[in-house]
Amino acid sequence: MGRRVTWLTIYAVAMAYVESAVVVYLRALYYPQGFDFPLAPMPPGMMALEIGREAATLIMLLGVARLASVDRWESFLAFCLSFGIWDIFYYAWLWIFVRWPPSLFTWDVLFLIPVPWTGPVLAPLLVSGALVAGSLLLLRLNARGVKLGFSAPVWTMAVTGGLLVLGSFVIDFASVLRQTVPPPFHWGVFATGVGLAVAALVLGVSRLEHGSGPPQHNAALSSHGS
Repeated sequence: MGRRVTWLTIYAVAMAYVESAVVVYLRALYYPQGFDFPLAPMPPGMMALEIGREAATLIMLLGVARLASVDRWESFLAFCLSFGIWDIFYYAWLWIFVRWPPSLFTWDVLFLIPVPWTGPVLAPLLVSGALVAGSLLLLRLNARGVKLGFSAPVWTMAVTGGLLVLGSFVIDFASVLRQTVPPPFHWGVFATGVGLAVAALVLGVSRLEHGSGPPQHNAALSSHGS
């Protein structure tokens, strides 16, 4: 698992480099005076390419996560880990390349599927940091033989938190489409969502049944086979 996590990290960092380099080219082409709201319109064909590129990015992250895993839980956690690392290093590379963003509270277009996501850079970085920490914790427990599984109330809390975070990013998407300056970010909705998701993780982990290794019947079968 340690080796797979290492290679997932290397892949995500390298992919973030590619993604940020493409954004540098786009901003030089469409925002030579600097990237800021209200956004300058892009040709419809170019916007379609951007949406396709974002979809391809998710597919690539999902594909590599699946190849690095042996079951659904590992696939899910590997995707969360690689996505979080990719997002963090995307902004790290942008700052190295063009010293952007100048502040963690600088606004950005975070995603385009299915509608534009917007918010201060700090918000997605907080989400990505939580994804990395949570996935590493659960992957470590899984490697130690802990059977992963959360109750329906815990999943409900986690999904509700995720939907609130998503809502804080997309609630004002119409202002982006109208090419106007978006209203202040909904930090209250965002913080509530993150709080619920983190609480669900803490509660779920606290209820996991810790095991010391593989199930005994597997060990017995291996012994019999030898």
